[in-house]
Amino acid sequence: QVQLVESGGGLVQAGGSLRLSCAASRNIFSIETMGWFRQAPGKQRDLVASITVGGRTNYADSVKGRFTISRDNAKNTLDLQMNSLKPEDTAVYYCAANPWGFQYTNWGQGTQVTVSS
Repeated sequence: QVQLVESGGGLVQAGGSLRLSCAASRNIFSIETMGWFRQAPGKQRDLVASITVGGRTNYADSVKGRFTISRDNAKNTLDLQMNSLKPEDTAVYYCAANPWGFQYTNWGQGTQVTVSS
């Protein structure tokens, strides 16, 4: 089991940037894939970006070119750099771990990101 704690959310104007961080309670080197999800009010939780232990990344089409995911296996952290933010990026963002590459089994409590127009 790994506990995940997100930080870095907040209120920003459209076009601005935010950096989300996720701190893990133990070494993440053995976790195959880690990801960021988001959930807007009344909508399902969707994958925003993921990264494997080898550094392979995957992004939702809606954030490609604007968001960058990174992980530091030595510091046990997962980050999401969000640039050129849009009002439609407003959501609660969750950090998650997929230890064996099959499904996400560990989730953080979420951090709110609000982008004003």
